[in-house]
Amino acid sequence: MAQPQPRVATLEPTGVPVLILKEGTQRTYGKEALRANIMIVRAIAETLRTTYGPKGMDKMLVDSLGDITITNDGATILDKMDVQHPTAKLVVQISKGQDEEVGDGTKTAVILAGELLRQAEDLFDKNVHPTIIISGFKKAAEAAVKKLYEISEPIDIDDESLLKKIAMTSLTSKAVHGAREHLAEIAVKAVRQVTEKRGEKWYIDLDSIQIIKKHGGSLRDTQLIYGIVLDKEVVHPGMPKRVENAFIVLLDAPLEVEKPEIDAEIRISDPAYLKKFLEEEEKILHDMVEKIYSVAVERMKREGFEPGKNAGIVVITQKGIDEVAQHFLAKKGILAVRRVKRSDIEKIAKATGARIVSNIEDLGPDDLGFAKLVEERKVGEDKMVFIEGCQNPRAVTILIRGGLERLVDEAERSLNDALHAVADAIKDGKIVAGGGAVEVELAKYLRELAPKVGGKEQLAIEAFAKALEGLPMALAENAGLDPVDIIMKLRAAHAKTEGKWHGINVFTGDIEDMMKLGVIEPVSVKANAIKAGTEAATMVLRIDDLIAAARREEKEEKKGKEEEEEEKGGTEF
Repeated sequence: MAQPQPRVATLEPTGVPVLILKEGTQRTYGKEALRANIMIVRAIAETLRTTYGPKGMDKMLVDSLGDITITNDGATILDKMDVQHPTAKLVVQISKGQDEEVGDGTKTAVILAGELLRQAEDLFDKNVHPTIIISGFKKAAEAAVKKLYEISEPIDIDDESLLKKIAMTSLTSKAVHGAREHLAEIAVKAVRQVTEKRGEKWYIDLDSIQIIKKHGGSLRDTQLIYGIVLDKEVVHPGMPKRVENAFIVLLDAPLEVEKPEIDAEIRISDPAYLKKFLEEEEKILHDMVEKIYSVAVERMKREGFEPGKNAGIVVITQKGIDEVAQHFLAKKGILAVRRVKRSDIEKIAKATGARIVSNIEDLGPDDLGFAKLVEERKVGEDKMVFIEGCQNPRAVTILIRGGLERLVDEAERSLNDALHAVADAIKDGKIVAGGGAVEVELAKYLRELAPKVGGKEQLAIEAFAKALEGLPMALAENAGLDPVDIIMKLRAAHAKTEGKWHGINVFTGDIEDMMKLGVIEPVSVKANAIKAGTEAATMVLRIDDLIAAARREEKEEKKGKEEEEEEKGGTEF
């Protein structure tokens, strides 16, 4: 137990205590601090362990407001858990780093960290110093990642069926398992659409894939739109709701008479002047609409279209549109949408080839984008504007449907993981097998490497190999299989030269070739998980002293009580 430590040193020879830490500060040190930190990380790892793999369970998380989240996504669970212990917060940060870097493998990283610390605890009992354990773990991690890239297999990024298998592997352990084939196909098409080559490398900006959720329908109604969907409706009832061959104007400017930056007052003494003032305001708005219309017509004629017959105009602005301007736009048959998010405007620019204009005076024919169809449709209870049929769009939209709001939220998280997995595979150009195959293969390699290193570090490297085997053991446990029996079978399979990719088929309980089964993962997901898990474990092993200041609430409560006592004392005679 951590004890309050106001006295940390004494003066000799008088024995007068010297106060170093503030009152209420808690200090835990030595082996006690180390074991407490290990216990915390292992507790978090055990929480995630039961969600690992295709047979993993889900967690229901209820926040302080009573909002419910049902998920088995590692990053989401740790984020929603709202942990208080400082060591637990370190683990959450490690998982967030893994999620931001490769978008998947957070559970692998945290479970590996827990397994490494469990093995480290056994080494403490054999009087192996933490510094030696850390050194051994680091050498093992470096060797494992190097070997991982050596055994990984190259892929053809044009092989859509292989990319689909990668997406399906990511989705197998999720709540959307039933619709995984449909979602995997959407994920592959979306990623391939936004992929571009820069120099010798492939560049993928997943922010160019817009995800919109609307509950209603089923997961199989989820669709990929080669364009953008705006969660907005057309501003005026007199405007067209459907425009074919749409020439699109993107504005970062209001279609309103702007107010001056300084406060101004206009005094009107004659009603005629008031009328003139309003007419002038109307003229400004009319001129804005005329400018947009004339520029769009010029571009249409240049491309062989006839305004109002086989082509139309769409105006999308980040700012507002005045009611008078709405009237003028409607008269010209222009479809307009206002107050669109900046991120959505940027995606429309990527998809349609339009340029965002900040000043209507600067608008030119080349600034307009093009889409075959812009239409307002009702999705569920809401009206949305669909911009479709863009030529080679560099931004696309996935519209997620599902019968239950919680399911739609989980589908979004699952689809995000699948998109990242496909993107990582294209960027890496290399893959490894899942199902625990790669962990057992690396463990076998580390056991061969350990005697060559020698000394006490050999024990740490062997412990690292044992920790890696904890991942397939977790898969086996969650599938209701005997983990020891499975590990023995896996080791026997990997002892053969052709058994490199043998892992657990959790649906049958057999040891099979995971590459042939299509259980495939990008190499960077595994490599990052090993690095992140090792970093988390070594960081915890380095801490031998935990000094926690008194909480602010406690201080304020104590201060309040003292003030109350003083007041009481002051009123007594």
